[in-house]
Amino acid sequence: MKAYIFPGQGAQFTGMGKELFESSQKARQLFEEANDVLGFRITNTMFEGTAEELRQTRITQPAVFIHSVVVALCNESFKPDMVAGHSLGEFSALVANGTLSFADGLKLVFQRAQAMQRACELNPSTMAAVLGLDDAVVEEVCASIAGEIVVPANYNCPGQLVISGSIKGVELASEKLKAAGAKRVMPLQVGGAFHSPLMEPARQQLAAAIEQTIFHNPVCPVYQNVNARPATQVETIKANLIAQLTAPVRWTQSVKQMVADGARVFIECGPGKVLQGLVKKIAPEAEVASL
Repeated sequence: MKAYIFPGQGAQFTGMGKELFESSQKARQLFEEANDVLGFRITNTMFEGTAEELRQTRITQPAVFIHSVVVALCNESFKPDMVAGHSLGEFSALVANGTLSFADGLKLVFQRAQAMQRACELNPSTMAAVLGLDDAVVEEVCASIAGEIVVPANYNCPGQLVISGSIKGVELASEKLKAAGAKRVMPLQVGGAFHSPLMEPARQQLAAAIEQTIFHNPVCPVYQNVNARPATQVETIKANLIAQLTAPVRWTQSVKQMVADGARVFIECGPGKVLQGLVKKIAPEAEVASL
């Protein structure tokens, strides 16, 4: 069985999607539809923008989404048995499996990006990657930090867990994690504490938008970040999508569950190959490829 996987924020690069735009009429139509939906030519930034311009959350998230979805929809071999996406990538996966239309998915992603940016401005916060510790140790250290918010945010692969929270909370946890034996604790260049309780204002805004969006029955299960379980029921998918902004991304658990459910090949759709590397660390027996 084939699992198609979709990357999140951080996979962007200057020139992303340009070759597709120039070589495929269908891709050009989707890119132009995206420009129309957003009300500005995001393709200009995707194809020619600087790294700094592409790092803006309001650009990054729709850009990665557009590139990922166009790659999937314009490939005749795209026939998923199951899909999953890392954080933002879950929205790409939901378009790819027919749950959301391209336009509706893009509208939600753009609203998500703007809501997250506002939440970051309300509460200055940050994230850090913890390397070389068991998940249970990281969870225990986060729980031990009193008076500050710091939580596990991204279970990326064994030995790599990202923490998220207030600046002071992440600093305190980082010192404790180093003392507990972490190989490295690396501050991340992000706008704020994604996938933590500090994203609650954004979750509320996105929840309202999701409730007003039409969701369709998918052609295959989506393995969602919040619980690493397959979902095919529209109401379940919506509830999990709403919960995603303040809950951790359980990528390690998702890949393990997809393998347990029969996935043998993981095909990454979108910019970069980050997810392929994570899959090989989680399930070395699995095959990986790009679409």
